[in-house]
Parts: sequence; C-alpha cells; structure tokens
Amino acid sequence: MDDPAIPIVTGFLGKGCKSCAVTTLGRGGSDLTATTIGKALGLREIQVWKDVDGVLTCDPNIYANAIPVPYLTFDEAAELAYFGAQVLHPQSMRPARDGDIPVRVKNSYNRHAPGTVITKSRDMSKSILTSIVLKSNVTMLDIVSTRMLGQYGFLAKVFSIFEDLGISVDVVATSEVSISLTLDPSKLWSRELIQQELDHVVEELEKFSVVHLLLRRLIISLIGNVQRSSLILEKVNISLVVNDSEAKQCVQALHSAFFENGFLSEVEGADVPKNGASLNSNGAIYAN
Repeated sequence: MDDPAIPIVTGFLGKGCKSCAVTTLGRGGSDLTATTIGKALGLREIQVWKDVDGVLTCDPNIYANAIPVPYLTFDEAAELAYFGAQVLHPQSMRPARDGDIPVRVKNSYNRHAPGTVITKSRDMSKSILTSIVLKSNVTMLDIVSTRMLGQYGFLAKVFSIFEDLGISVDVVATSEVSISLTLDPSKLWSRELIQQELDHVVEELEKFSVVHLLLRRLIISLIGNVQRSSLILEKVNISLVVNDSEAKQCVQALHSAFFENGFLSEVEGADVPKNGASLNSNGAIYAN
C-alpha cells in the first residue's frame, strides 16, 4: 500500500480453492469483489458505481417519480436485494457489513449525485419507509385446516414437506386455521420441474388440509423502519401479494401516498395504538 500506483482489480471472476478453475461469480460478483477487498484492506468507505443515482424509492421503469434514497442500513439493503432490487446483491454487502465499512452507491453517468450510503445503522426518525420493491412471477399457496386450531407441530409438518423437496419459502402469514405462503419458481431445480414439484407439494399437503394454488402473483415489499408502527418487532419490511397485472397501479398508489403526499410525516408525528391490527412475525399481509 506504500506504492503510489493505483491497483485495478477485475471483478466478476474467481478461482476455485482446490480445483484452481477460473469461473464467473454471477450477478453481483464485481460488487462482492469490491467489498471483499475493501474489508481486507480496512478501508473507510467502499464505492459501488452503477447506472442510477443510488438506490431509488421504487423501480423507475414502473413509476417515473422514483427518487434516490440517501441512507440505508445493511438490513434494509439486504431486504431490498432479496425482494427484487437489481442495484444490489444481498451477498455482496456481507463483507462490508462484517467489517463495518460504509458502502456508497454512485452513478457512473452522474458522478456529482450524492448516491446512497449504506451503513449498519441510520437515524430512523428521518424516514419510516425507504423503498418499494417488487418480486414477480410468484406462486402462492393457501393451506387451510381446522386441525391447526389448538394443535402444535402443524407448521413443522407443513414446512417439512418443502424441506424434503428442497424448496425454499419466501413469505409466510398464518391465522388460527390457515397458512398462506409464497414460493419463487426460479428457485426450483429447472423450469421443466416447476409444475411437477408444485403438483407434488399440493398432493402432500392435501393429505391433511385444503390447498388453493395461485399462480402469477407478485410480492410488493415496503422496506424501511416499519417496526416503528408497533405492529411488528425487529423487522424491516411489510409485504403484500397482488396479481401481476396490478403491479404498476399498486406501486404508483403506494409511492404517491408514502413519498409524495406527506403521509410519512403525519405518521411519524402520530401516536400509534398498541392494540391495533397485528401482523405475523414475518411482517406479511396478503391481498388476493
């Protein structure tokens, strides 16, 4: 580091520890390279350069009124990435978070824009919500059984079916007699196996419940300091499930209400009832 030369390190490529085979790292590989090197060098800040002015309040292709988000926590950034934001990859932020190094997302085509700074914590009084993100082509399952009432082990039985098939569940909501959950078809082994796997899941679940399979749904996630609403604890997102065809209309309405019409400032100054509506521990609301 005493050498005044500026090292240029290629991202996106990696080499196997044992095989030494060179391969690509996939989406987010360059960002992961930058944060890994930044942590190893103990830098004060890591900059990630993109083609937008930082992380935005929503997808500008869905709603043109999207604006840059000045500050995010690593938790919020991870939720944004997981639920559809393409600017970041959830794994790429891990080295920076472990090293407590701020990450600044900047625009290569607008270098004077301040961008978005991602840190372990931020002033939560400044904003309840930070962004609205979408996850499309989601499959939803409604599982209804009166056997759930007062019984233990029902959830474990349901999730053991998904575990046996190697299928991960995205979002879960429960009531006294039902479970609603979403699956991401892209996480199944192959496109040819999607319907086969879903049929198998439904067949197993129908042995002890009534199952409704809903295709082509979309998850809209509101990311931010939602625990301030006193509805859920230690969570940074509220998710809603709607039809794919309603995506644009829903995002525009939510963005207009939360980011343009002063709703957030009204909520921040209001006392939230402690005995209001409740959400499940995963912070999920479902709307068919």
